[in-house]
Amino acid sequence: MLKATLCWPFAVGLLSFACSTAAAAAPYSTMIVFGDSLADAGQFPDAGGPAGATLRFTNRTGPTYLNGSGELYGLNSSTLLGGMLGVAPADLQASTSPVHAAQGLADGNNWAVGGDRTDQILAAITTQSQVANTDSATGVTTVLRTRPGYLLENNFRADPNALYYLTGGGNDFLQGRVLSAQQAVGAANNLAAGAQALSQTGARYIMVWLLPDIGQTPAVSGTPLQIPSTLLSGVFNQQLVNRLGQIDAEVIPLNVPGLIHDVLDDPARFGLAANQNLTGTCFSGNSCTANSVYGINGSTPDPTKLLFNDGVHPTVAGQRLIADYGYSILSAPWEITLLPEMANGTLRAQQDELRGQWLADWGNWQNIGEWRAIVAGGGQKMDFDSQSNSASADGHGYNLTLGGSYRFAEDWRAGLVAGAYRQTLEAGPRDSDYKLNSYIATAFVQFHANHWWADLAVSGGKLDYDSLKRKFALGISEGAEKGNTDGNVWALSGRLGFDLAEQTNRWHFSPFISADYSRAEVDGYSENSTRSTALNYEDQTRRSKRLGAGLQGKFAITPQTQLFGEVAHEREFDTDQQDVTIALNSVPGVDFTLQGYEPQRSLNRASVGLSQKLAPDLTLRAGYNWRKNDAVTQQGVNLALSLDF
Repeated sequence: MLKATLCWPFAVGLLSFACSTAAAAAPYSTMIVFGDSLADAGQFPDAGGPAGATLRFTNRTGPTYLNGSGELYGLNSSTLLGGMLGVAPADLQASTSPVHAAQGLADGNNWAVGGDRTDQILAAITTQSQVANTDSATGVTTVLRTRPGYLLENNFRADPNALYYLTGGGNDFLQGRVLSAQQAVGAANNLAAGAQALSQTGARYIMVWLLPDIGQTPAVSGTPLQIPSTLLSGVFNQQLVNRLGQIDAEVIPLNVPGLIHDVLDDPARFGLAANQNLTGTCFSGNSCTANSVYGINGSTPDPTKLLFNDGVHPTVAGQRLIADYGYSILSAPWEITLLPEMANGTLRAQQDELRGQWLADWGNWQNIGEWRAIVAGGGQKMDFDSQSNSASADGHGYNLTLGGSYRFAEDWRAGLVAGAYRQTLEAGPRDSDYKLNSYIATAFVQFHANHWWADLAVSGGKLDYDSLKRKFALGISEGAEKGNTDGNVWALSGRLGFDLAEQTNRWHFSPFISADYSRAEVDGYSENSTRSTALNYEDQTRRSKRLGAGLQGKFAITPQTQLFGEVAHEREFDTDQQDVTIALNSVPGVDFTLQGYEPQRSLNRASVGLSQKLAPDLTLRAGYNWRKNDAVTQQGVNLALSLDF
């Protein structure tokens, strides 16, 4: 915000380190930033720092925190967020830095310039980026470097796969340009116009800050300007939200004023000093009152205990909170789009259990006109590897299945099974906790005559996601939002095979082909709070269409003991990346659709089992099932009893 009154150096080494430790996932091609000093990656030279240093608008990392100490400065929220997203370190550098140009370094994609108003931010997008220094004593402005604006330089073609990050508005207030509601609306329109210009030239993903409450900054708090600044900040944000909701792109609002409100409600949770005035004091004493305890000249200097470094800029603690908040929104669909996969895992567990029973029964059906009752229990484990748009996750579950079959003709039998399943999934770096209760029934019919056999099954069930707890980093603390929802699943599957052996042989081998279709629907839901971090999600639908081929076999170790198994390869034909439409509970009217889990094309599965007759009409069966594609591994074990009557 303030252009030349705060002079802090930027260390390229720190940026490189932060980005080298970023998450491996890279869902966006790059990150392109526009704004003011809240996002400036180092446009200005640092006259009081080492040669080649550039300004960054937050505190030094210590231990002295003084100019000339050679100490590094913390990264701002935009750079931190880019590192978390795996954006290339060079892309996170400043776009128009005269220092970098003099050193022959390539320009980066961060076009934010300390001191810029919303009209200048719009110009950096559409016409010209300018880095200029205004002497506070004389009012003389010195232009350090100019460059064509982002869209002008790129022939008005925005990268559709990039994440665009916009912040601005504070300098319109601090430079006396917003003194009325009409002027606040005009400033908001400038920022919205920048987002709209990007959208009209191809940008799809645009994250936009809501303006922090200027009245709750140390530069203004406690002065006669506090109340009008707070009111006009609200007018700015209302107009900005109205405009953002009309833009044809995935506009992601970042409710920074709401986040600050949440933090101030419980500062100790985030490592901040609970017994200090966090909006009336700051760390450096620049344009504000330095905190007497944790300020730079206080009894125990520590910027991580304070929210503001100076009159308007966050400390490293505040920057980290904002970056983590932005990442929590962008990463939410990487976990939420796994909810339909939980349902698919439950469905396939029942299908595997049923096919194991069929394989154990192969060539040994009950007599015509008799029933065979089944009771089975089992457990499953699912492992999801991370993708560029989905989180790694580990799941486990258990189930109970009851049912039976009736042989109504020499070559035919039919049956019905129903199962109850409990499944838990831990996803993401903070082990978000998602729980699902499923109740699934399957009706089937089987044919077996001479060497030919076939089966057809129809499944349907109810999904009860009774506890969905999304967890994420917020500074040194952890945020969590809870919700619950319902859904349904149904499927159709069929197989056709040919037994290579005669009926009387001790061994049987049979190649087969298969076809499967399933549809899992998860109802939309809202997380149960009004905090800045709470989200709501629209309905999700996951379809699967697969064709497969395999080989199943069976061997009679003794007349009472049977060993059986199968291997198969399936091809998925519905591999569209899953997406989910999201909105912040605290910012109604602005929703956005982000991508998540991507189904894999190839699936391999195998099973092995053993059956033992305990009595002429009573059989015990045990089995193990395994499924694997590039991203998901599912394993299951089961134990079943069947009784003929």
